[in-house]
Amino acid sequence: MSASATSIIQVIPRSRRGVELMLLIVALVVAVGAYVNVGITMQGRVPASTGYYAAALVVLAVIAHVTLRLRAPYADPVLLPCVVLLNGLGLAMIHRIDLAKDEATAAEQLTWTAIGVLLFVAMLVAIRDHRRLQALTYTSGLVGLVLLILPLLPVIGVTRNGSRIWVNLAGMSFQPGEVAKLALVIFFAGYLVVKRDVLALAGHRFLGLDLPRARDLGPIGLAWLASLGVLVFERDLGSSLLLFSLFLVLLYVATERSGWIVVGMALFIAGAFLSYELFGHVRVRVDKWQHPFSDYGGQLAETLFGMAYGGILGRGLGEGRPDLIVYSRSDSIIGAFAEELGLTGLMVILLVFLLIVERGLRMALACRDVFGKLIAAGLAMSFAVQVFVVIGGVTGLIPLTGLTTPFMSLGGTSLVANWAIIGLLLRISDQARRPQLPAAPVSEHTIAMAVQK
Repeated sequence: MSASATSIIQVIPRSRRGVELMLLIVALVVAVGAYVNVGITMQGRVPASTGYYAAALVVLAVIAHVTLRLRAPYADPVLLPCVVLLNGLGLAMIHRIDLAKDEATAAEQLTWTAIGVLLFVAMLVAIRDHRRLQALTYTSGLVGLVLLILPLLPVIGVTRNGSRIWVNLAGMSFQPGEVAKLALVIFFAGYLVVKRDVLALAGHRFLGLDLPRARDLGPIGLAWLASLGVLVFERDLGSSLLLFSLFLVLLYVATERSGWIVVGMALFIAGAFLSYELFGHVRVRVDKWQHPFSDYGGQLAETLFGMAYGGILGRGLGEGRPDLIVYSRSDSIIGAFAEELGLTGLMVILLVFLLIVERGLRMALACRDVFGKLIAAGLAMSFAVQVFVVIGGVTGLIPLTGLTTPFMSLGGTSLVANWAIIGLLLRISDQARRPQLPAAPVSEHTIAMAVQK
């Protein structure tokens, strides 16, 4: 037997970090170009802060890219450029509205971007194997629960715009619910890995659907009550919807039973009806959604006017009046983009978000362990649900919920938490795409003895 018979041919996947670098350059050119375009249109010159802005964005992108080269060389090459593009465009739009209102919040947002990138790096350095997070299943659940309760505390909890979702500590404000999202996904994934066989057992069959047994409804019932609790006590419709949707998606991914979707939707409809009947702030949101133009000058009315003014191709960066939209830098920043970039620009932004979700779901499919699959699927769907709720709210498809657009809206907590989520997704991607260690070569003597036997 020749020596080649004992050799092992192993196909090692390419790291594709070069592709990522090229895409990052494109994303940075677009982001910096948008910033310069805003200055030229509104001030007639290139903004004096362009050098600082471009240098900071380039340095942060390079830090993230180099970290992936060193710590996660086989991670997905598309995810980071998409995030840098969205983050950069968000900074440009915030700067554009700052100029119209004679304010300066873009510099603060850039600082939060730097903090987010540092947390992104910390996630990749500290977590070398995502599977170790499974040992923190119930710890993550406790942390998520505590973070959700923090805004309800009498000293540090703050009510803004009718929702009690903010915490003030040492002169700084943040939304603990944004961080709770990550902790709860880890808890849901770890719990379902252990309980999925029980939850996947067949129950009663109704109209072609295998509905779960009554004894197994406890977990989804608790998630439903928790989401209602967030809605009732914190008046946070968006976080309530996101929390319940995440658990329902992960439950379906873990069990592959459509009956859970039916039960979940039934609970959602019942909860929505109950909330509308019992809570005045929910009725106010629904009434404004049904009659947006009766509240002239309100958030939804101004957003719809701005989107209509933008049309198909938009007015151009700096040419519209997105500063007239209520919360144009936070909740309704998508409406500001739709006014100045038009339906075409809005569709491009949605495609970038869709690409992020698609790459996340691809990581879930490629992951070799169930825990990693559930985390990747949950985090990817968290972006999908959040973007759907935001777009649905500003276009009048569903009532406004107060959720922010990931990576684009003004707000430090959301931006930092989403950068951390991307770091964990890329860690899972690196683990999934990393080549397996080759098996030990088999000698000719061993093969001959096996043939004789």
